[in-house]
Amino acid sequence: MKPRTDFIKDKLGQIKSANLYRTLVYNKISGPYITIQEKKLVNLSSNDYLGLDSTYSPSQIQSSSRLIAGNDVAFEKLEKNLAHHKSQGSALVFPTGYMANLGAISILAQKNDLILSDELNHASIIDACKMAHAKKLVYKHNDVSDLGKKLRKKAQRKFVITEGIFSMNGDYALLDEIAELCQKNNAFLLLDDAHGDFVAGRDGKGSADHFRVTKNVDVYISSLSKALGAFGGYIAASKEIVDLAVNTSRPFIYTSALPGFLAELALKRFLSSRETKRLQLWKKIEQFSKGLRSIGYSIESQSQIIPIIIGDEKKTLEFGRYLRNKGIFVQPIRYPTVNLGSARIRISVTNWLSEDIIAESLDIFEKAGRKFDIT
Repeated sequence: MKPRTDFIKDKLGQIKSANLYRTLVYNKISGPYITIQEKKLVNLSSNDYLGLDSTYSPSQIQSSSRLIAGNDVAFEKLEKNLAHHKSQGSALVFPTGYMANLGAISILAQKNDLILSDELNHASIIDACKMAHAKKLVYKHNDVSDLGKKLRKKAQRKFVITEGIFSMNGDYALLDEIAELCQKNNAFLLLDDAHGDFVAGRDGKGSADHFRVTKNVDVYISSLSKALGAFGGYIAASKEIVDLAVNTSRPFIYTSALPGFLAELALKRFLSSRETKRLQLWKKIEQFSKGLRSIGYSIESQSQIIPIIIGDEKKTLEFGRYLRNKGIFVQPIRYPTVNLGSARIRISVTNWLSEDIIAESLDIFEKAGRKFDIT
């Protein structure tokens, strides 16, 4: 008789044979570097885009649900600032950006409604759409024509959801055209701006501001743990939508709140000299992107997320190992995060990187490109 856990071993074996197996690697991060097994590497896998001051002393860590005893006074000022930041009536902080997506989408789209979601949207959006009782349709990535056709489907209410800057491709959603389509079809526009917030647009107001369509977005969903380097997620919308979330959003109601010191940290970084850091970041993005193109890489990214698409999973793993051996840490991204056959090295440019570090990294990428016949 076979052990009852054989199916687990079989599944793991399949994952390994497909070059999709993952392991947790313990590390220590300090500025532009990451130390793994006592080896110091340049960190090109961080989401701490702006590289704001990292010194902070927490005051307390205990918490409970915000509707019970976890609604620290720090949330009030933070949420007021976030609402103003997004030109909305109100904002609500969630423990994570993932939960913010679950908490916003699932309370709005109902049984006779229709959700239209970009095919490259983040897993948290996909899971949130599954939670909603509405009908779901996926439109081709950034294909406004396909979205327009699908928006003609009959439904009581229609909701279009897209990322602002796509987390694996680094490209912008065509928000000017998408917003116009939503207006013509009386559809709600929900924008996950986790990678555009505090980075794109005037004063870091995000990807909608970049396209000058801020007022056309009904619900913003974003992160405090990327460009701000803090922790948590939030939504910004009308007061009525936020009130609905407080009263009906299960991911908000039935979990402990962020500890107050994390709300304080997010507020501190929000009120810091972000704009100086943001402008510095874009210069480094330009240096890295132009540098990669100049040595033969095909780079289409428009942002701080720069994927080098290799395709084959095994070759991508080998490419990543080569970079690590040469002093660069950048994670190979494979299925299910991206489609099979579209594995990639995903570079995140952060303000922690100096011009010299970028130049040295480009030298290594040039050698790697020749070795693996990519450039």
